[in-house]
Amino acid sequence: MPSSGDNPPGKKNAWVQLARYSQLAFVLPAATVVGWLIGQALDRWLRTSWLSLAGLILGIVAGFVELIRTVTSKDSQ
Repeated sequence: MPSSGDNPPGKKNAWVQLARYSQLAFVLPAATVVGWLIGQALDRWLRTSWLSLAGLILGIVAGFVELIRTVTSKDSQ
């Protein structure tokens, strides 16, 4: 006899889904900032001025890729 805390197979707990999607609020900005910081560091090291922009763009792309992977993953359904 299942207990009241068990979910039917194929259904995720609402709290688990909430945690999965709320991580996106941190992953997207973090990826953007990390890409920008790496670009800034490379700009200072190589004495250029365009790598911070390239790092920013790559960070944004990485954040969106993670967003799409999280939303479309089989585990989220």
